[in-house]
Amino acid sequence: MTYSAASTRYDELPIRRVGKTGLQLPVVSLGLWRNFGDEAPFANSRKVVLDAFDHGVFSFDLANNYGPSKGSAERTFGQIMQRDLKPYRDELVITTKAGYPAWSGPYGAFGSRKTLISSLIVVLSKCI
Repeated sequence: MTYSAASTRYDELPIRRVGKTGLQLPVVSLGLWRNFGDEAPFANSRKVVLDAFDHGVFSFDLANNYGPSKGSAERTFGQIMQRDLKPYRDELVITTKAGYPAWSGPYGAFGSRKTLISSLIVVLSKCI
């Protein structure tokens, strides 16, 4: 079945401005850590994300080590994004974190420029 977002999705949850950035976020963001990924049934993860979006949550928090297995939460969200949320991409705010060990070698962890840029490339390749 094709997903269609609730037309009332912005009627329930307050939205607040983030400092002087101009960015506005809902008062609730959905963190996709331990309950998303390879061990969670895809249908359950999909339902949680879409129900949240239908109720005004448009901010989703990910990280390159969220799983279980590392990175699988990003892959799961990416599948939901491609299947259901692609028409709403411009409405979404997807946050991530970098610096956790993600690969071997001297730039696999911490906050080097290379690690941060590489982490962004990886999350974008999974989610968009």
